[in-house]
Amino acid sequence: MTDTGPQASESLADLTTLRLGGPATSVTRIVDTRALVDEIIQRDAEGERLLIVGGGSNLVISDDGLDGTALVIGTDRVEFGTGRESGRPHVTADAGVNWDDLVAETLDAGYGGLECLSGIPGSAGATPVQNVGAYGVEVADLLRSVQVLDRRTGKLRWVSPGELGLGYRTSSLKHRDDHVVLAVSFWLNESRQSQPIRYRELAGVTGVGENERTDGSAVREQVLALRRGKGMVLDADDHDTWSAGSFFTNPIVGEDESEAVLARIRERVGTDITVPTYPGPDGVKLSAGWLIERAGYSRGYPGPASPVRLSTKHTLALTNRGSATTDELLELARDVRDGVADAFGVRLHPEPVLVNCSL
Repeated sequence: MTDTGPQASESLADLTTLRLGGPATSVTRIVDTRALVDEIIQRDAEGERLLIVGGGSNLVISDDGLDGTALVIGTDRVEFGTGRESGRPHVTADAGVNWDDLVAETLDAGYGGLECLSGIPGSAGATPVQNVGAYGVEVADLLRSVQVLDRRTGKLRWVSPGELGLGYRTSSLKHRDDHVVLAVSFWLNESRQSQPIRYRELAGVTGVGENERTDGSAVREQVLALRRGKGMVLDADDHDTWSAGSFFTNPIVGEDESEAVLARIRERVGTDITVPTYPGPDGVKLSAGWLIERAGYSRGYPGPASPVRLSTKHTLALTNRGSATTDELLELARDVRDGVADAFGVRLHPEPVLVNCSL
């Protein structure tokens, strides 16, 4: 079943939160999972180029667009259940379900767990692909299973978290197109009690100690307020939200080079400045936003006359001020990336998926 049939030469900009991107040969929105699977299998068999689109919050599409078809996932089923093996409640959502709507629905149903991930734009199906995380919680903490279509075989199967190689903003599903997420299932807390509050800023505004729990709905409201203050809750009237969220991931420096890198940073910013560091897999995680600012890039850079700017609220977001092109966005991204590398010897890597373009 399709909600809208194929539309020729439709702009892909309307499908992304950046509002950037050229046309596709055609765009089709599909609201039924079986129909989506059949459509993908048929078009793959015909050798047609496909771009699978969910919420469009993590896509940077070239100004040339796509010589092929964009399939927009509009599936929206949500089901609650209880695991036989654990008795723990869970929720299963189609890939096309709006993520923040799902978080709100779980709390309305009386279950906590996902509240720290409130306000993140995009669809549920995208969350395990890059192991979405915010305010001390990530998808890996609560993921129960993921239903995927293997485009090579046409088979559907449920995959456990242990099979997904989940890491910091990554998984075995990222940067590949031979598997398509069809549904995602998450464990929930038995009451509306939140996950332990591990993020210091969130602990401060909720009034609880770090690693303590509180009402999940109250946490959600505070998370949304914090994200709005950083331009990270979608608002059509606020160009600071015309972005792909955090454009760069926080860099991880290997243990064997961390001392040298930190010494170079202190040489630049001064030894009396505390460099924010966090434990990372096989090394030390640095704050990309902090590095960008200390390399000389302020909020709103390069200024009000530019069609693309760093957000005026959050230096990790690259924003379209309403008349930008993808080429202009990528030029700004290169400027920031190279400036941080020149200043600190640390290379930033983009978080969004780049379609028909590169950094």
